[in-house]
Amino acid sequence: MYLGKKIRLERIIKRNNGRTIIVPMDHGVSMGRVEGLIDMRETVSDLAEGGADAVLMHKGLVRCGYRSRGKDVGLIMHLSASTDLSPSPNHKILVGTVEEAIRHGADAVSVHVNIGDEHEVDMLEAMGKVAGACDDWGMPLLAMVYARGPKIPNSYDPKVIAHCARVGVELGADIVKIAYTGDTESFARAVETSCVPVVIAGGQRMDSTRDVLQMVYDSLQAGGSGISIGRNVFQHANRPALVRALRAIVHEDATVEQAMTIVGE
Repeated sequence: MYLGKKIRLERIIKRNNGRTIIVPMDHGVSMGRVEGLIDMRETVSDLAEGGADAVLMHKGLVRCGYRSRGKDVGLIMHLSASTDLSPSPNHKILVGTVEEAIRHGADAVSVHVNIGDEHEVDMLEAMGKVAGACDDWGMPLLAMVYARGPKIPNSYDPKVIAHCARVGVELGADIVKIAYTGDTESFARAVETSCVPVVIAGGQRMDSTRDVLQMVYDSLQAGGSGISIGRNVFQHANRPALVRALRAIVHEDATVEQAMTIVGE
């Protein structure tokens, strides 16, 4: 690995334990107005104060979330996009470049691939090109790889999720983001297919803070390297406290019960 990429990765992944807390906030392009992403400076400040390792957003939001004070937080610039209004909402196209990310001061870039979609080949090609540019510039790449398409009846099938992880690794990702399978045994099998850190997505908005913390705890026990969870974090009623609780689990090996006392629920 090139030294530049290694240095940037260590701004996102803690070198002492190889784990990370990433909060993606790229939802506005696909969904429009999203609660929790209206005042970006406030949201980013809350996440940084709680101890998130990195936030993830599109290039246009970087200027809206920049803070001149407070704790530092890593920046991952997202390069893929589609909208829920599109006839093909799962077809992600590139809307940014690695060079733009460097100009914006990003520590890493991310791309989104939906395997099983009719346009899978285009997304795989795009990821391959981004991975090449990342190697040229020493920029870490996070790949969000999900299973969505007519041949996939269950996107949470452990075999399918393991396949997603493998796709990310083989196409050059430095961090792979996949869905959680639902139990530690099957997730452990998915993680073992990857020689790079694997983080879990948050999925749909959960009503229970405990359920979020339990999912994170279980994924770590299975060999996961942390989280890349959006709505279940930035839409929480007490974002700083939740991130502190997540930090206790991810970076301090706290139990779910110990983390719940931090949230105060």
